[in-house]
Amino acid sequence: MVIGVVEIEIYTPWVHSLKEKRMIVKSICTKAKNKFNISIAEIAQQDVHQRIVLGFACVAGNTSHAYSTCDHVLNFIEGNTEGEIIKVDRQLL
Repeated sequence: MVIGVVEIEIYTPWVHSLKEKRMIVKSICTKAKNKFNISIAEIAQQDVHQRIVLGFACVAGNTSHAYSTCDHVLNFIEGNTEGEIIKVDRQLL
């Protein structure tokens, strides 16, 4: 069993309130959970309007499947937000 863990930071310069940010985070998390069956949540900088830090994890049978799932989720998030991805940290456990 392999666990893929990814931390992704997104810069959203047009967001001016925490309410706007929560709507974006909730949308991304819900769509990603439903499509890929992963665990995903906002993990840092909850009080900063223009930064979104998400963490997600997936469980796979082998490393190639874990890498593939993480890549698909990253591409999905990038395609479903207008924000700029500024940092991605990934690990396999």
